[in-house]
Amino acid sequence: MADRRDDSPLSRALLLLELVQNNPGITAEQLGERLRVSERAARRYVAVLREAGVPIESVRGPYGGYRVGRGLRLPPLMFSATEALGLVMAVLDGHHPINETDNPVGSAVRKIIRALPQPVAAPADTVRRLIHTAPDRAAVRPDLDTTAAMVRACEARHRILLEYGDPSRTWKTRVDPWAVVVRHGRWYLLCWSHDADAVRTLRVDRVIGVEELPETFSPPEDLDPVRTLEDHLHQGWSFRVEVIIDTPVDVARMWIPGGFGRCEPIDADHTRLTATTDEPDWYAAQLTMLPVDYHIVDSPELAAATEKIGHRLLRAVAD
Repeated sequence: MADRRDDSPLSRALLLLELVQNNPGITAEQLGERLRVSERAARRYVAVLREAGVPIESVRGPYGGYRVGRGLRLPPLMFSATEALGLVMAVLDGHHPINETDNPVGSAVRKIIRALPQPVAAPADTVRRLIHTAPDRAAVRPDLDTTAAMVRACEARHRILLEYGDPSRTWKTRVDPWAVVVRHGRWYLLCWSHDADAVRTLRVDRVIGVEELPETFSPPEDLDPVRTLEDHLHQGWSFRVEVIIDTPVDVARMWIPGGFGRCEPIDADHTRLTATTDEPDWYAAQLTMLPVDYHIVDSPELAAATEKIGHRLLRAVAD
């Protein structure tokens, strides 16, 4: 909660401006609650700001509220030493090449550090220069402009035409972009594909072009982007997977990573794992790491891959 020691109308008006800047779309009722004043008083402080030339815009309707309009010159951006250090550490956690001069993330961090007072900047700059990060080989960073275009389409709820593919072939597809999800260093577009008439998860780094179409859409009201993504990452591949695991479902979900398959209870002591895969050899190898017994059901490709692994393990200890 912001400091309320100065209760003058000007002080409250400035606090209200900060709240509107940080929470676009905030309502008069919410402003009153945050400032501990009535809704009517909050509207009066908005009027004070407008009389002073601050462009506070209001939008009616269920999604309306107050926001700062164009033309307001914002005060200088200020960080504490802890905030600046936290920002640099977050960038390093993401395995960005923070010291490469031609990298946009590294360039942005250096600009921020140069703009900070020396006592604030010094710890952050020391960490930036001296900390080394091992590359995340699983991470794939998409094109920045392409990602921004898809995020804008998600926000505007506009259908898009994607050019999508890999070095071997590309194709175009019309989708409703529901959300962009970052998972384990990879960026995905969760969408409804009109060509497939189904939910699809597309790799953002494989999107070559984005064209916004005039049609609009409404995503599912109860959409949980992360859970929906993980539910669909294991669907749509060539070979069916069904495995019975001899453990309760809550325990199985601790061992089965999201996106690997769907775990459903059979009874108190057994779990059914279902999925699809294009790589039965890889999938079989992952299953061998389960610390309990399991049984492959009606999945001939997975069974053959598992048998092959079993023979190789036996040969490894034959002597």
